[in-house]
Amino acid sequence: MKKIYLVFAFTYFLLFTNSFAQENNPKMSYMWSAPWINHPTASEVDYGVFHFRKTFELSEKPEDFVVYVSGDNRYRLFVNGEPVGMGPARGDLSNWRYETYDITSKLKLGKNVLAALVVNFGDKAQVAQISAGTGFLLQAKHKEHAVVNTGKSWKTIQNVGHTAIAHQSQTGYYACGPTDRVNGGFYPWGWEKPGFDDSKWMQAKEAGPATGRGYIFGNSRFLVPRTIPQLEEKVERFAKIARSAGIKSDEGFLKGEGTLIIPTRSRVTLLLDMGVETVGYPELLVSKGKDSEIKVTYAEALYDENQQKGNRNEVKGRKIIGYHDAFLPDGGEDRMFRPLWLRTFRYVQLDIETTSEALHIKDYKHIFTAYPFEQNAQFESGDNTLGDIWKVGWRTARLCATESYTDCPYYEQLNYIGDTRIQALVSLYVSGDDRLMRDAIRHFDNSRQPNGLTLSRYPSEIKQLIPPYSLFWIAMLHDYHRYRNDPAFVEEHLHGIAGVLEWFERHLNEENLLGALPWWQFTDWSKEFESGVPKGAATGNSANLSLQYVYTLQLAADLYKAYGKEADAEHWLSVASKIKTAVLEKCYDSKRGLIAETPEKMQFSQHSNIMAVLTNTIPEGKQQALMEKVLSEEDLIQTTLYFKFYLFRAMKKAGLADGYVRQLGKWRLMLSQGLTTFGETGEPHLQRSDCHAWSASPNFDFLNTICGIAPASAGFKTVEIAPSLGSLENVKGKMPHPLGDILVEFEKGNGDSISGQITLPQGLTGTFKWKGKTMSLKSGKQQVKL
Repeated sequence: MKKIYLVFAFTYFLLFTNSFAQENNPKMSYMWSAPWINHPTASEVDYGVFHFRKTFELSEKPEDFVVYVSGDNRYRLFVNGEPVGMGPARGDLSNWRYETYDITSKLKLGKNVLAALVVNFGDKAQVAQISAGTGFLLQAKHKEHAVVNTGKSWKTIQNVGHTAIAHQSQTGYYACGPTDRVNGGFYPWGWEKPGFDDSKWMQAKEAGPATGRGYIFGNSRFLVPRTIPQLEEKVERFAKIARSAGIKSDEGFLKGEGTLIIPTRSRVTLLLDMGVETVGYPELLVSKGKDSEIKVTYAEALYDENQQKGNRNEVKGRKIIGYHDAFLPDGGEDRMFRPLWLRTFRYVQLDIETTSEALHIKDYKHIFTAYPFEQNAQFESGDNTLGDIWKVGWRTARLCATESYTDCPYYEQLNYIGDTRIQALVSLYVSGDDRLMRDAIRHFDNSRQPNGLTLSRYPSEIKQLIPPYSLFWIAMLHDYHRYRNDPAFVEEHLHGIAGVLEWFERHLNEENLLGALPWWQFTDWSKEFESGVPKGAATGNSANLSLQYVYTLQLAADLYKAYGKEADAEHWLSVASKIKTAVLEKCYDSKRGLIAETPEKMQFSQHSNIMAVLTNTIPEGKQQALMEKVLSEEDLIQTTLYFKFYLFRAMKKAGLADGYVRQLGKWRLMLSQGLTTFGETGEPHLQRSDCHAWSASPNFDFLNTICGIAPASAGFKTVEIAPSLGSLENVKGKMPHPLGDILVEFEKGNGDSISGQITLPQGLTGTFKWKGKTMSLKSGKQQVKL
């Protein structure tokens, strides 16, 4: 019986393989025709930079020439010397991305060259980088173009001119991988162009079959198509030379309009100011300068003698601290240095030392690189500083979104759930593009562990669990349910919810509060929390964490009800009710009228009371009074920028949204200190990161809270517009909706009156609310007055 089974299985394998190997479109197949390739002698796991080339002939110009491409860790594809694209988009081994390119326009009759730069960062790789080992893959869509498929006909070389600089951060946890040291004397200049002599290159090694998800086996990477667009790239120019030493300042090369000549045997320092923080690939073009060395240091801010940040515009008496690249020119003409990975900076310092040949710097520009979000929303008011906050907040959001959302571009570039939930909402309100949000929800779902929790961040080579972030993954899925009419996508992810909720349920104690909890129970960077963790997390009975669980139970129940899972909804609402009762009985301090952190009632935080409002643990009729205490009593543990997002949700729920504008002090402070993006905590002199995704929340609240635009039903099928102008006399706003733009324009009148104009896209209706009054809204433009 065993032999029969083996024969059957082998026959099935051959039939299955043969069937799909003939299909050259991997979107429709499990087995690719092209194999992975790599270098025949180099290590597959250690750091290495590799070049691959394929020369082929075309006797006639094809109507279309589509190729599917992937690499490990990263690749950059060229056709006849011109860059085509980069990838693969972030993923994991079970969801390894490939890109699709139509290269027809870059081909010519006669000889053509496909070339790829492939880098494996090895054990120094970004924490977000998952890898199975060095590899490159290219397959043509049409069988008649299969001559370009990767295989032994490709040639390869290891670029020994590249070595890695392992960065040890002097200013906080760093997870963005190594920087580059490039010795131009060993670099194969022109390797990507036609006419380059690759006769001494080696034959590429076939490194195993390429397989898609669903196949019966794989070589560690299961290929799936890229689900997000290629990143935006645009040229940016430095604003000025902020300081120089050893040479007279000449900014022509910064504009690409002149050459800066560094004389022989010189030591020169140039501090360059971009004017704003940015992210991408700086490109330095030089000629001559054999045996010179250029050190390029990148920083978000300059530091004083105590290594403190001050006003970001100040240069005098300050120094640069940050990671650096090094470039050693070989003396040739038009040598371009471009880092292998993203760099983040406002300031760049060039430290240059020449020997016996002068160095000619012909150009230094920056290629801004980010997810291609477009600003399709608008916000205007009589307060000009709100316009500044809007502008800086959107730049913050842009820099924290590349192939995934990231917490910060300088230090980590990791897709954390807590940050991403907020940034996804910013994306929906300002851009309307939901593709990166869907991608993030999938990533977190793919990260779920056997215990039921998601990882705190994903993709990530290093596993980290922050259980409250698993809760906010459910909240993020609920957000998507409210803002997008995409029931199939939401339902696809419902199965993951139970594992998270059940993990927390297993940790409830006899008092119906969460007991001692493992892993990192990060809540906020408030200074009274230990490493961001509130009291009671390690020992049990934390009201803060118990109410975060309740908050998510209620959102999950709403999702279950929407998809006909009434029994699940009822169960989890029952669990939530027991916890709410326990929090009131054990942690409510009747003298202070506040929820304490633990039953000992020694500490009180804004956080626990915010959650008490959001979960209706405190009855609705008492929520306004509670929130007034939360906002006024300074001895409470205060929220930092991250958890202020939830503070604002509680203010809105309690009827105090008119006080929102007064709560923007931290953002105004950062503006006054010259920040061009918003930071991690809102303390300009102390914060590690000057650009942090969660701090862009005003770009959501200006439209959601001030203009009052929010979905009134699942899928944003109807809208509720309930503005809260506070001290503002007038506002204008525009928000992209799947059916078209929502436009509002309001002006306060005498007393409590308001008038204005609302335009809803065709097919969208809703209600307008103001000071307890309501009127119906229809599609199209309409005047409103209440």
